[in-house]
Amino acid sequence: MRSYMAKPSEVERKWYVIDAEGKTLGRLATEVANLLRGKHKPIYTPHIDTGDHVIIVNCAKVVLTGKKLDTKMHRHHTGYSGGLKEITYREFMSKTPEQAVYLAVKGMVPKNRLGRQIIKKLRVYAGPEHEHQAQMPEVYEV
Repeated sequence: MRSYMAKPSEVERKWYVIDAEGKTLGRLATEVANLLRGKHKPIYTPHIDTGDHVIIVNCAKVVLTGKKLDTKMHRHHTGYSGGLKEITYREFMSKTPEQAVYLAVKGMVPKNRLGRQIIKKLRVYAGPEHEHQAQMPEVYEV
């Protein structure tokens, strides 16, 4: 018996909308990464993008446990000498919560061209509104 290998042309993609209000950031990110990768489907193939599109709303109301808001730092480098910028997650979540959720999910997908293809199917919004009603997304409970 041979193993089934999905072909990119025969993958059917669904759209899911996830409400992030009151959810823990890391647990939400792992669930979203599995949906984007397609690991919830029986046709999952590691080298093929079999995942679905995911819309995350209310990411401004996502929760970080413990003292992470004050002790966890977001770091990025400008590219110039001495250009390391650091801010706490309390400040990062108040300025750009959608960026914080996006980076958490991006860190959980593969770091190769497949991962870059997978992360393009993620849409993140700080508020409860999104502009993808035409795709008729299903509500997904995390």
